[in-house]
Amino acid sequence: MMFAAGAAPPRPITVLCVDDHRIVREGLRMIINGESDMTVVDAAATGSEAVARYRQHAPDITLMDLQLPDMGGVDAIRSIRELDGAARIIVLTMYKGDEDIHRALAAGASTYLLKDTLADDLPRIVREVHAGGRPLPPDVQAKLQERAAQPKLTPREIEVIRLVAAGRRDKEIAIALSISSETVRVHVKNIFTKLGVGDRTEAMSVAIRRGIIHID
Repeated sequence: MMFAAGAAPPRPITVLCVDDHRIVREGLRMIINGESDMTVVDAAATGSEAVARYRQHAPDITLMDLQLPDMGGVDAIRSIRELDGAARIIVLTMYKGDEDIHRALAAGASTYLLKDTLADDLPRIVREVHAGGRPLPPDVQAKLQERAAQPKLTPREIEVIRLVAAGRRDKEIAIALSISSETVRVHVKNIFTKLGVGDRTEAMSVAIRRGIIHID
């Protein structure tokens, strides 16, 4: 790239990398630092570290995983956006569920990328988001469209299916949520209908696949 005599080169795009795996952080650093117009200013392994590093550096772009210890990626996105309403955050994750995508974008992420389909697109997307774009890959758009056409679980129903997935019986769920066993059964029936399933095992499988709940 050529610059006019005496002119300073443009400031590189600054990037914060957030992932709980060191090898991923180092891989992202190599990709970003291999571009002449961008640089990694720091990295974080947890959600709380991500917020602290953002406060310290105010990077142009944050690359954010969702599966993080101590504070999940969605909560970290929300916290960063509370610090800076103009923060530009690219989610980079293995989570493929439509609910994961919806929650991340609703929290303020600019776009959502899957690690296994990233290939060589990351520098281009960093530039596009830095310029104010919100590029969504076709597969992510398709999942959002599928979600829009499906019935939504209520917050209470999500609590119930999460406890079902944890192996709790109706009576235990009722005690945990301070509701009656009959109310639990009504919620379970509604969950089956909304997810299009016939039993609890199917319900758990669909809820996990869609990112409605996660099993750590």
